[in-house]
Amino acid sequence: MIDINFNFHSDSKGGDPDICSPTLKKYHQILWSKLLPNGKLFELNKKSGAYLNHKSDTQEFYLGSDAITNSYKHHKLKFWLTSQIAEDVEELYIAGSTIGAYTLFPNKKINGFQTINQVRGINKLIDDRFDLTLECIRLFYKNQSSPLYFTLNIFKHFFELFETFKGYVDFFLLNDLVDENYHINFFLPFHDLNSRPILSNKDEYLIYKQNALSFINSRNIRIMNYIETKLI
Repeated sequence: MIDINFNFHSDSKGGDPDICSPTLKKYHQILWSKLLPNGKLFELNKKSGAYLNHKSDTQEFYLGSDAITNSYKHHKLKFWLTSQIAEDVEELYIAGSTIGAYTLFPNKKINGFQTINQVRGINKLIDDRFDLTLECIRLFYKNQSSPLYFTLNIFKHFFELFETFKGYVDFFLLNDLVDENYHINFFLPFHDLNSRPILSNKDEYLIYKQNALSFINSRNIRIMNYIETKLI
């Protein structure tokens, strides 16, 4: 049912896999249509005009795919760095095209405000890093401020489905990015969320790459084990 080595660029016809890969959409529907912490089914359906849709008793959610690791291969401002280590960048790019590097977020704007995916990509304190995004989500469940708090609060009904940060992490099989206490295993040494996470040199990128690769590979195995258990 799930091929953890499938590269979603292969069936995207040159487009963004988050939008254009039918296999990625199918995998999302298979993986995340399951019971929520409250015991209710998080059923994902295809709906005209939506990527995937979930309707609860009181809310309707429009959800889109989001790549949660970034090789920065196409990031113009980092080309001075990535051009020096093209093979390493390509390795992370390919790994980041498998299911272990994707999740779902609400993708319909509310009152004209940008979505989580959009804001985390342009916020200079996050720089499209999912480890920093997940730290913001952790803080949100504790009602603490972060660079993404305003946006996460707009979509608070989505996060309420999972009740707690642990519930959110466990549901989306993100356990390989947290420790036993559900604190974030950052891709690079973490100081705070108030300074820009700049990749300063090749060595720093290689550390980032290795930790991102480790997360993707571990999550792919976790997804495979989950599917095998689901089929028993």
